[in-house]
Amino acid sequence: MNRKLIAIVPAAGVGKRAGSNTPKQYRNIAGIPMLRRTVLALLEHKSIASVLVAVAPHDTQANSVLQGIPRTVCSPCGGAERANTVASAIAHAIDIGLVSDTDWVLVHDAARPGLDKKSLNRLINACIENQQGGLLALPVSDTVKRGKLNNGTDIVQASVCRNHLWLAQTPQMFLAGELLNAINGCLKKGLEITDESSAMEHFGYSPLLVNGHRLNFKITWPEDFLLADKVFN
Repeated sequence: MNRKLIAIVPAAGVGKRAGSNTPKQYRNIAGIPMLRRTVLALLEHKSIASVLVAVAPHDTQANSVLQGIPRTVCSPCGGAERANTVASAIAHAIDIGLVSDTDWVLVHDAARPGLDKKSLNRLINACIENQQGGLLALPVSDTVKRGKLNNGTDIVQASVCRNHLWLAQTPQMFLAGELLNAINGCLKKGLEITDESSAMEHFGYSPLLVNGHRLNFKITWPEDFLLADKVFN
C-alpha cells in the first residue's frame, strides 16, 4: 500500500440521548470503557498506522481510558459538532505529520465498539483497489414508511421502496485532503452533513458502499447499552 492509513475517532460529544451524566464513550460495556473497545477494534488491522482520538478541549478522562494502547494519539481538538471535530482532527494529523493530505483517513464513531475485523478489511481493500473513498453500510431489510404530522401525531404518508437503500455505518474512508476540503466547504456553505460521506457527496463524489455487519451498531439510546452488555460480554 503506497499511501499511509490512519484512523480518526471523534469523541468530543457527550451523548445526551444515552441518558447519563457520563459521556457515553466512557461508559463501560461488559466492564470495558466503550472508547477503549472501539480503538482496540481499529488496531486489529495492522495497516492502520495510528489512531487519533479527538476529544473535547477540557476532557479529563480519555488519557486514562486509553492508557497502554499502542499506536494511539489523544488530542483535545474536538469541536462543537462532529463535522468540526473531524475537520480539526484531520488538520491536526497533517500538522503533526501523522498523515499527509494524499494519505487515507478512516473515520470511525466512538460509539461503534462492535466493529469486526472482516468488515474493516473489506472496506480498506475496496477503497485501495478502486482508489476511491467508501463506507461500511447495510442494505435496508425492514419495510420503510415515510411519515407526516397530522394534528401533532405522526401518521404514514407512504411506504418507500427499499431497493438500493442503505443504512450508513462507520468507518468511512477517504483521502485526507479531499475529506478536509469537503467538510470545510460544507461548513462554510452551511450545508447539513451527518457523516463524512454526505460531505463528499455535496462535492460530487460517489463513495463506495461496502457491506458491514449488524454488530457494528451505533450505541445511542439507554437500551443500546443493555444490548451491548449482552452481546459483547
